[in-house]
Amino acid sequence: MPSVDERSALEQFADPVLARRSGDGDVRAFATLVRRHERVVRVYARRILGSGADVDDVTQDTFLTAWQQLPGLQDTNGVRGWLLTIASRKAIDRVRARRDHDDIDDHEQAARTEDGPEHSVEAASRQRALGVALSTLPVEQRQCWVLKELGGYSYDDIATEIHQPVSTVRGLLSRARKNMIREMEAWR
Repeated sequence: MPSVDERSALEQFADPVLARRSGDGDVRAFATLVRRHERVVRVYARRILGSGADVDDVTQDTFLTAWQQLPGLQDTNGVRGWLLTIASRKAIDRVRARRDHDDIDDHEQAARTEDGPEHSVEAASRQRALGVALSTLPVEQRQCWVLKELGGYSYDDIATEIHQPVSTVRGLLSRARKNMIREMEAWR
């Protein structure tokens, strides 16, 4: 187990350095990346899935896939966006798998009570619909939307993360929001 000094020394490195070291097999560098980005991956997965158990699985699968793919990662500057892309794919796969197994009873008209099981089913259905809506967005729009709406990133931070000018980010977000409004119209 690395000492506190070793861990704090690794915390000082930027993501690209940690990603390159992780790609070379440095487990401690990868553990630092996991600590640094686990929260945003969890939040993102929870927004798509809504389920705690699935969130844990998607988070774990995301970092397992990242560990396997890091040796071939060419652009180490956008690690967070890359991780969110992996998480997006994993979460959407879970949503699709659920949808394939949905029972027709899950889609009955929910009662208006806020604390009954009907409310829970409605909330879960809304979360699934959000996941499906996100899956219809082009990758760059989805990344921008997730970073802004779920991650709380500024336009400048998003531009840095996806390597695009701020004007492009604004356009991508505008289109993403219009698409999300259209896709989620039934839930208004």
